[in-house]
Amino acid sequence: MFNAFSSIDYRSIRANTPAETAVKRLTGIGEVLSGLDISAIHTQADMTRALLALDTADKCIRMILTEFRTAPAREQVVRKAKSLVDLIERARDEISNYRDACTVLS
Repeated sequence: MFNAFSSIDYRSIRANTPAETAVKRLTGIGEVLSGLDISAIHTQADMTRALLALDTADKCIRMILTEFRTAPAREQVVRKAKSLVDLIERARDEISNYRDACTVLS
């Protein structure tokens, strides 16, 4: 096991229902995305990495929605997923605005 994962308390993250599992997965995606720092984008490569992370997260969210589409309490999963997708779209817009601003300044 990688050292980065050694401090995870797997018992506390176990879910009791399929919907709870989906929400925990979605929460994890949100936590990863919260580490993105748009102000740290200085190069085209930085921008490409940030957009790739957003695209990957979006695909993961869609996979989770597909996997749990018939689960009880599906509304909770859909709400959480929609919230994340909205945040991803907002981040993409910020990156586009940042890119446009950098182009104007160049």
